[in-house]
Amino acid sequence: MDFGRTTVIRDLSFDIQRGETFGFLGSNGSGKTTTIRALLGIYQPTAGTLHIDGRPFSPDAGERLGYLPEERGLYKKESVIDVMVYFGKLKGLGKEKARRWSRDYLERVGLAEKEKMRLDKLSGGQQQKVQLGVTIMNDPELLILDEPTKGFDPVNRRLLMDIIDDQKKAGSTVMMVTHQMEEVERLCDRVILLKDGTARAYGTVPEVQEQFGGTIIHVDDDGMIPSSPAYTVLSDANGHAELEVPNDADVSAILQNLIDAGLHVSRFAPTRKSLDDIFVEVYGAENKEID
Repeated sequence: MDFGRTTVIRDLSFDIQRGETFGFLGSNGSGKTTTIRALLGIYQPTAGTLHIDGRPFSPDAGERLGYLPEERGLYKKESVIDVMVYFGKLKGLGKEKARRWSRDYLERVGLAEKEKMRLDKLSGGQQQKVQLGVTIMNDPELLILDEPTKGFDPVNRRLLMDIIDDQKKAGSTVMMVTHQMEEVERLCDRVILLKDGTARAYGTVPEVQEQFGGTIIHVDDDGMIPSSPAYTVLSDANGHAELEVPNDADVSAILQNLIDAGLHVSRFAPTRKSLDDIFVEVYGAENKEID
């Protein structure tokens, strides 16, 4: 994908399997939103196509797809229920069915009493809930969500994650662009990490963790961790240390070595690197905020 003489996306190819939740991750300027817009025909791609069930995607077949863009867009001078019914009719629902579905959804997300209120009178988070409802109301086969929980508090973030999870259970294939790594680890079957328009990692969460190697061992003890070629000490202060070891390391032998060194170990917990750790490793701490 080129913009003038600037190439934004290079040789990028990935597949999303039916019924899975796919995490699309990357730092500011990595090309995530550009990729999605090119796939959907919002941008004219320099090369490449989106295939759904082996057939090239056409905007004419848009009823099979639900897209929640990062920039929200609804008719803010109209009432919540009127906007939802209008979009429901555009998606092929009858007026009464769209109204019933909308009211059930508004009840679930805590906006039932707001149905007659103009959209521009709602908070940003409330408008976001309405936009998500519009996106999923026709049970799309493919659901593309760009930062679906951006700006949400933990309670509403969990509510929306539950709704997205329900869509998956109902048969939707979900593609999520998000900077919330806990959401990715909870919901996503596979992920891709995009940097400078190319894929830096691709696969299941355990596969990506394997690609970047290293097991982190959390140790609570009563002294200082001795140096050893068997591990790298990432931190050691106030009775807590973090050690990094290869994935194939004999962690039992490491524990025994610490005990033999005279440490009283009250906690020894090996864990794989979190996606958050991998994100910082790939993009750098200064790029932690996602576009």
